[in-house]
Amino acid sequence: MIDTCNQTEPELPFSLPKGNAYSTKCNAKSNFFTIRIPYGKLIYYENFFNKKISDYFLDYFLANSKGDWREIDWRCINQSQLGNIEFTHTQWRQDKIKLFGKTMPLPRLTAWYGDSNMSYTYSGITSHPIPWNRELLVIKQQIEQATSTAFNSVLMNWYRDGKDSMGWHADNEPSLGKKTIIASVSFGETRDFILRRNSDHSQKITIPLKHGTLLIMKDDIQDHWQHAIPKRKNANSSRLNLTFRKIIDPSK
Repeated sequence: MIDTCNQTEPELPFSLPKGNAYSTKCNAKSNFFTIRIPYGKLIYYENFFNKKISDYFLDYFLANSKGDWREIDWRCINQSQLGNIEFTHTQWRQDKIKLFGKTMPLPRLTAWYGDSNMSYTYSGITSHPIPWNRELLVIKQQIEQATSTAFNSVLMNWYRDGKDSMGWHADNEPSLGKKTIIASVSFGETRDFILRRNSDHSQKITIPLKHGTLLIMKDDIQDHWQHAIPKRKNANSSRLNLTFRKIIDPSK
C-alpha cells in the first residue's frame, strides 16, 4: 500500500490490503482521504458533519409522536405498532424480502426520497419517491458541493441496534447506470462498513462509519466489489445511513 501523506498529516484510521494497487492521499486542508483500490476510488471524510450538526439531524429524522426516540425500545415494536407511530419528518417503513423461499422483514427500516419519477427497485423491493424534506435537501446540497455531483434520490436506512444489518450486495442495478457515484453519510452509532473484492474475498476493507462520516464510492466499485453492514452485539443504539444516488430517469 502506498501512503502519500507525510508525517505531519492525518493518518487513515483503518487499514487497507497490502499491495501497490491500494494507495491513499490525504487532503489535510479539507480533512478527507482519497483512497484508490482496484477498479475504483473511495473518498472518506471522517467528520464531514460535526457532532452538534449530526446530533441535530439524528433527532430530526427520528422525531416521532411516541416520545424521545432514545428512550424507546424499538426492537420491541412490531410492524403494526410501528404503523401507528407518526414520525414528524421521515416516513419510515419496514419492507419484506424473500430469502430461500421465505418472506421475512428486512432487518432495518427504510425510506426512499427523491425527485418525482425516481422509483428504485432492489432485492425485489420497489420504492416510489417521497418528496424531499427540508433537511434532506440541506444535506444533499452539502454533499453535492463536496462531490461536484448532482443527486436525485436517497435511500435512508435505520439500524435500530446491532441486530439490524445489511447483507453482502452491490449497488449495480441498471437504473444507477455505469460508474455510478454513491455518497453515504451516517449519523448515530458507529458501525463497520465492509468491502470485499468479488474475485478474492480475502481482500477486505473495514471502514468504521461514525457519527457525521461521509464515504463516497466511485468508478467501477459496484462491478468489482460488494459491501455489507454486519451485525454487532455491542451496538446498542440507533444508526442512520443516507445513501445519495443518481437514478437514470426511465422516461428519457
